[in-house]
Amino acid sequence: MSPDPEADLVKLRAIALALPHAAEKLSHGQPVFFIEKGKLFAQYWHDHHHDDASAVMVKLSGIEEQEMLIDLDPELYYRPAYIGHSGWIAIRTDVMGTDWDMIADKVAASWRNVAPAKLLRE
Repeated sequence: MSPDPEADLVKLRAIALALPHAAEKLSHGQPVFFIEKGKLFAQYWHDHHHDDASAVMVKLSGIEEQEMLIDLDPELYYRPAYIGHSGWIAIRTDVMGTDWDMIADKVAASWRNVAPAKLLRE
């Protein structure tokens, strides 16, 4: 389990809310980040299924990217329950040396993956 899940959430919140038109709410007791009046682009799960795991969920370009990342590092990435089938990936934050720059890049890419074309043009 993450030694400090609250610190992880503070970091994720700073990353996610710095993106255009981003907002936060709770969904199923977990913080989610979405584009105002739009789709989710990031989620934070801590012990969500009583699994002692902490992770950031982001929307990838598709299942192929998801499979590649899991194959690359199965200790860091996993396919999250309920949302994994639609191209989401979990990035564990409860492992040694969490790379928050990489997570920031993945969150920004997830934002772009769900943002409406009009917002991307801005």
